[in-house]
Amino acid sequence: MTALLKFRQTTSEIALQGCAMVLDLTGAVFLPEHDVLLVADLHFEKGSSFALRGMMLPPYDTRETLKALCVAVSRYNPRLVIALGDSFHDIGGPDRLGDDERATLVQTQAGRDWIWVTGNHDRALPASIGGDVMEEIKVGPLTLRHEPVEGAHSEIGGHYHPVGKVVMRGRSTRRRCFLVDESRCIMPALGAYAGGLNACDQAFQPLFPAGFTAHLIGGERIFAISRAMLCRD
Repeated sequence: MTALLKFRQTTSEIALQGCAMVLDLTGAVFLPEHDVLLVADLHFEKGSSFALRGMMLPPYDTRETLKALCVAVSRYNPRLVIALGDSFHDIGGPDRLGDDERATLVQTQAGRDWIWVTGNHDRALPASIGGDVMEEIKVGPLTLRHEPVEGAHSEIGGHYHPVGKVVMRGRSTRRRCFLVDESRCIMPALGAYAGGLNACDQAFQPLFPAGFTAHLIGGERIFAISRAMLCRD
């Protein structure tokens, strides 16, 4: 645990199936025993994907998402980064990366291994983005995949973009969050335009039949909130 003290100001430390996990303010997860950093739902080039359909959004989402990714990678300097699916918003996303964004990604990958887990938005990824592509991977006791599987155990996934809403002293706050029980963690989306699904939504009930703890990402710390304290939108 001593090795984790330098991360205390920006993280929360928990364990899943005996595996230590550091929940980061960026929305990433660090597995210190394995020197692995996890990120989920980057949704690179979502803005340009919408633009192709005539919905014009500011085209800066990939740049902002890369900033958050670089913060997490710099903080932990992991030997391996695993992106848990929907890293690109559509199959053409890698080809639409700007030169600066592509250079930043290459620089961030340098000196470490990198695995892209495929998601429902990016079931096929080109070799040009670097790293390896897999459908899922095991790290220690944990299975890492994009979409959580009902009834599975020892699992970390993404896909749902969970957010938690709380009302305290008459004021409401809605934040990205990690949903965790004794055997599963669903990570928040790291993508700047990814959006979020309220943790009270019925979609989460089959995955957490006995409830969960929502670790809400605040401005300076992460707050552990029980399911009973959360509110619907």
